[in-house]
Amino acid sequence: MKVVDYGMIGEKVGMTRIFTPAGVSVPVTVIKCGPCYVVDKKTEERDGYQSWQIGYGEVKEKKLNQPRLGHLKKSGVPPLRSLKEFSFKDAQYQPGEVLKVDGFKIGDRVDVTGKSKGKGFAGVVKRFGYQGGRSSHGSMFHRAPGSIGGTGAGRVLKGKGLPGRMGGEKVTVRNLEVVGVNVERDLLLLKGAVPGPAGSQVVIVRRATR
Repeated sequence: MKVVDYGMIGEKVGMTRIFTPAGVSVPVTVIKCGPCYVVDKKTEERDGYQSWQIGYGEVKEKKLNQPRLGHLKKSGVPPLRSLKEFSFKDAQYQPGEVLKVDGFKIGDRVDVTGKSKGKGFAGVVKRFGYQGGRSSHGSMFHRAPGSIGGTGAGRVLKGKGLPGRMGGEKVTVRNLEVVGVNVERDLLLLKGAVPGPAGSQVVIVRRATR
């Protein structure tokens, strides 16, 4: 588990833009970041490693099973739909504490992990950017992958791009700049795009400096 300075769970709201004092348009992604709750503290003596379990997304009790509900009640936090562990550097959190978006500052560089948009079954032209064949009438070769193997190997080599399911994968975008923090509305503005559609869950971390 990577050690980070700070991390939270949030939801992608969408994209917009802001303007710098010089009038330059900056594309930003708006993330509803927290509030997150410290649910549990993992220790070397009890668990064999050290980390903090963070929860996000308040839901009704009937949405959770009894083991999850009992675990959350033991920590004195409301019912939460998502749990994730973070290994924070030099942190001393205790179960029940609340993490807010003000843990990030303008100018911070963060990594964002989310699930990319699912695009269904796709061919090689869309999936990998293959050129395809001629578009002229009668060519019989327009958007096909072409040859998928040689005469020597007698098999299809691993890693060959073929039609298949596209998207819906875990993706991490690194080194995004924090350009805005709205503590009152728990919003984080990041320069650029992050994985996933609006409403999808993302994880934001600020990497620990060596």
